[in-house]
Amino acid sequence: MAEQETGANPGEPLPNGADTAPSVGVISQYVKDLSFENPSAPAIYSQQGQPQIDVQFNIGANQVGDDVHEVVLKIEVKAEMEGQTAFLVDLSYGGLFAMRNIPEEHVQPFMLAEAPRILFPFARRIVADAIRDGGFQPLLLEPIDFASLYEQQLAAHQEQQGMAGTDMGQA
Repeated sequence: MAEQETGANPGEPLPNGADTAPSVGVISQYVKDLSFENPSAPAIYSQQGQPQIDVQFNIGANQVGDDVHEVVLKIEVKAEMEGQTAFLVDLSYGGLFAMRNIPEEHVQPFMLAEAPRILFPFARRIVADAIRDGGFQPLLLEPIDFASLYEQQLAAHQEQQGMAGTDMGQA
């Protein structure tokens, strides 16, 4: 009696063409870099009032292997009170994503919009815990619509390219 291929063993093809179905999965998430600075301690703890907080985000993405991509969500938080730096937090939170059979035009939107959305809740908790552990009230970052930000940046980039093309045509 012949055995039917099930794809259960590594390297075996999956039945019914399932090995060509698009798939994305999280392989791992990790703190790539974390820094907390409290340069005005202990004097900063005697000050009253709410600090002025500046939050910056950046997303980096690259391919690290066949069908494996790394996305790094970088969050920088700076808090100042009465001209003194209360604290600085710098977090690079990474994720490895397996992407198989994804059309090329969908890779970048996933890497710069969907993957950061997946990573953000974990990075948010790390930032809040670091600030709390530094002796301050935890900062709960507001949720971010990474898809809208991606679309805005893509539209701005396309507009910039269109303007550059127009300028070159007038030369």
